[in-house]
Amino acid sequence: MTAASDRAVDALRERILRGEYAPGERLGEVDLAERLGLSRTPVREALRRLSAEGLVEIITNKGARVVEYPRQDLDQIFQIRAHVEGLAARTAAQSASDADIDGLNDIAIAHKEHAEAGRLDDVYRLNAQYHSTLNDLAGSPVLTGTVSSLIHASVLIRTLHAFDEAAMRRSVNHHLEIVAALRARDPDWAEAVMHAHLLSARASLLGPRPVPAATPLEEKP
Repeated sequence: MTAASDRAVDALRERILRGEYAPGERLGEVDLAERLGLSRTPVREALRRLSAEGLVEIITNKGARVVEYPRQDLDQIFQIRAHVEGLAARTAAQSASDADIDGLNDIAIAHKEHAEAGRLDDVYRLNAQYHSTLNDLAGSPVLTGTVSSLIHASVLIRTLHAFDEAAMRRSVNHHLEIVAALRARDPDWAEAVMHAHLLSARASLLGPRPVPAATPLEEKP
């Protein structure tokens, strides 16, 4: 890795996340090199690294493109996560030790501090650590494996970048409230907040759900 490839990674990641390159859009090495003022070698390395992150897809003989997740798939991922991670929070409220909860609280506080300081890379890292730790507290390899199969780094990063100030504050407060629910040993509370937490994140990324068209009343004879 070189300083040039590091610059290319940072620049391309930022442009993808802010929507300059749309999901599914082709990323040509020559065009990117010209735009970034670099040679093709660091651009090629940057695309490989972004592919490992899950933001770019490299197809043999076709080049690279921005990873595309259909809206319906993303909506279903968040709904499934809400139910599965809600179950994890419920289980943790019943089985986690006081020391376990203290550790989760430390992560939530650090997450809050970095969010308030606007350090998004640390926010992403601590958010992932919080969810991973809480899911582990459920003590179920099946549950943990199910969540892992649903979480993709690119989706998490895109979601955090979609947060406005109010959404970030809501996310931070959800983490702290889940800790409070665990301390209260209240599984219903813990599950409800986790459910709301993930559906709130879904709304930040995908926007309002479509409103079903009204069905006209049948005419009376």
